[in-house]
Parts: sequence; C-alpha cells; structure tokens
Amino acid sequence: MLMSLDSGASALEQFQQQLNVIGNNIANVNTVGFKSSDVNFEDTFSQMIGSNAAGSEQIGTGVSVADINNNFSQGDISATNVPSNLAVNGTGFFLVKDPTTGAEYATRDGDFTEDANGYLVTSGGLRLQGYSDAGLSTMGDLKVDNTGAPGGDTAAVSSYSFNTSGTLSVTLADGTSFTRGQVLLQNFTDPDQLVKAGNNLFTGLANAGPLAAPVAPSQSGPGLITPGSLEMSNVDLATELTSLITTQRAYEANSKVITTSDQILQTLVNLKQG
Repeated sequence: MLMSLDSGASALEQFQQQLNVIGNNIANVNTVGFKSSDVNFEDTFSQMIGSNAAGSEQIGTGVSVADINNNFSQGDISATNVPSNLAVNGTGFFLVKDPTTGAEYATRDGDFTEDANGYLVTSGGLRLQGYSDAGLSTMGDLKVDNTGAPGGDTAAVSSYSFNTSGTLSVTLADGTSFTRGQVLLQNFTDPDQLVKAGNNLFTGLANAGPLAAPVAPSQSGPGLITPGSLEMSNVDLATELTSLITTQRAYEANSKVITTSDQILQTLVNLKQG
C-alpha cells in the first residue's frame, strides 16, 4: 500500500480538527471574555527504508494534532457604564461559585448583574467571589447591600461602584458611603491546564497551578479592574479567516494526494489484470 494514502488520510482528519477549532473561534468573535484556541501539529512515525553516508533514510506516514491551546492574550475592553460590569486588564481571572453545589470556576467574563438578593452573579447565577465584608477579611459571595454600614445604618442602597483595585463602595439613600467588599482575582502558573466548561467558565483550577489564595487586583499582580466595562473576545477575525483559507487549501491538496495515490494503485491493478 502506498504510504501517501496514510499521509493524505491523516492530514484530512487533522485539518478537519483545525477547521473545527477555527469555526468555533469565529463563532465566538463577539462572546464576552472568550479566549480563542490554536492548533499545533506534529509529524507521526517515520518508516525507516535504509541508510547512507548522510544518515538514515526515512519516509513519514502523516500528521497528527500535537495540542490545542487556549490563547489567553488580552481582549479589547469596551465601556458599558453598567456598575456591575467588570473587566480584568491583566492575566487574572474572576472566581465564581455555584451557591447550590459549592463548585468554583474561573472566568474572564465580567458581565455580572445583581440578583433579587443583591448578590453579584453571572448569567447562570454563579456568585462572584471576593472579600464579602466591610472589613475586607472574609472570603465569600460579593453582595450589594447595607451590611456593615457605619453605626448600623439601615438606609436602602442608592448606588454602588468599583474602583480599579476591585473595592466595592456602596452609597445609601441618606448619603452614607462605605466600603462593602472587594473583588479578588486568581492567577495560574499554567493556564493551559484550564478546561473550558461552557458558559464562559473554566474548570481544572487545581491542575493549572493557582495562587495559594486569590489576591486583590494590582498592576504588578493579576492585573487591574476596569469598572463599568467588559473584556471582549480576543479572536482576531482577519487571522482566523486567513487560517480558514489556508486550511481549506491544505485539505484540497491532501485530497488530491489521496486521489492520485488511488489512481496509481488502479494502474497497478490494471497491469496485473493485463
């Protein structure tokens, strides 16, 4: 059997995987906090056919996917002027927790809203984590309310805001303002170990080498918070479209390799029959 058939067939399969990745990147070009993926290839086992003075003589048998990596480069930051919207300008991740199961996730999607109880939550109801008390000492679910107000003030919340360090400041209806909590960010030594879990969430936090504990946003650490803004997808549409065309051409070329190899085999069969 011609080895070119194996090489061509393996290429068709791997370029199909690359096409799948490119298609998903393009589909999420407008997804908040989305991180694109890149495909890397490697050659497969090479068959030894002999050797000479220059070294070994080998013929490769095709290609395989070496890895599919997430690209964690910074996405553009777009202002929304919504006080609950937050964007990380740096390498850090928000931590969110499922209030029912306690499962914790990392995300770059800062499109938070207030639920009926005042908790800052994702679109799926997961609660944003940070210092949940006015003294900035207790890790928990961030909440916008009058808990911890000076003198036990029970006036209703009039407005709130975050600063670049993630500190949550609440203003009550009587004009009293106080610090209610602070967003904390997690960072990872090997973010490629994070696993996309859908809904803009990542799992596999332990394998990615997290910090011993989440830290406050800072320029020298996990980055600063840009309040009233969202980080957009980091998909470069021009690059993806170029890759799409290149992948299509490579797919067509390898299809031709298979077709040609098949024609050669057919010629050999005809010779035998003749």
